[in-house]
Amino acid sequence: MKLSVIIPCYNERATIEQILAAVKAVNLAYEIIVVDDGSTDGTRDILAALPPDPQVRIIYHDRNQGKGAAVRTGFAAARGDVFLIQDADLEYDPRDYPALLKPIQEKRAKVVYGSRFLGGPRKTMFFWNMVANKLLTLLTNVLYNTILSDMETCYKVFCAEVVQGIKLRARRFEFEPEITAKVLKRGYRIYEVPISYNGREWHEGKKIRWTDAPIAAWTLLRYRFTD
Repeated sequence: MKLSVIIPCYNERATIEQILAAVKAVNLAYEIIVVDDGSTDGTRDILAALPPDPQVRIIYHDRNQGKGAAVRTGFAAARGDVFLIQDADLEYDPRDYPALLKPIQEKRAKVVYGSRFLGGPRKTMFFWNMVANKLLTLLTNVLYNTILSDMETCYKVFCAEVVQGIKLRARRFEFEPEITAKVLKRGYRIYEVPISYNGREWHEGKKIRWTDAPIAAWTLLRYRFTD
């Protein structure tokens, strides 16, 4: 199994080298694709200065387009059998990769999500962020007849054939509900495994905002009835 790790990246100069080192340390990635989404804080300079590495490919967006656009670029460039999305911050730990990949390796699933709410160790989250997450997950379950515990998780893993057959339009954080909706509508059951979570503070660069929640809700409703 060839694993493509896709890292959408925007203004992450403080963590980009650490996350690359952490992904490499797990020693499971066939390739690591970093998509710099128009960073302006020096992240691009750090990436450009990295020594040549045949395992790592870096793609640069000329301007900031959003996480969804960066992930779509990564999907289009990936050459592996399995795609795993890894945020460029340090909220999610690559040491969870074996647990995320196991259901696919054992042919029990073609889509796996890492859930922050299934008992893994975690740093306490912001209360209202948790409420928004729970409400969006509940809406997903009602609309798509499933029992997810964490729709908004970063850790989403797909067999390549699943996403290669789906047309994605999301440019920003609405990527999470769009891919979830379209996967479920195509009959794929999502397998969840517990993961660790080390959420960062706003002053550390956390980017998602409360305004993203209504957009996510609209995305779930939209794709329930359209494609």
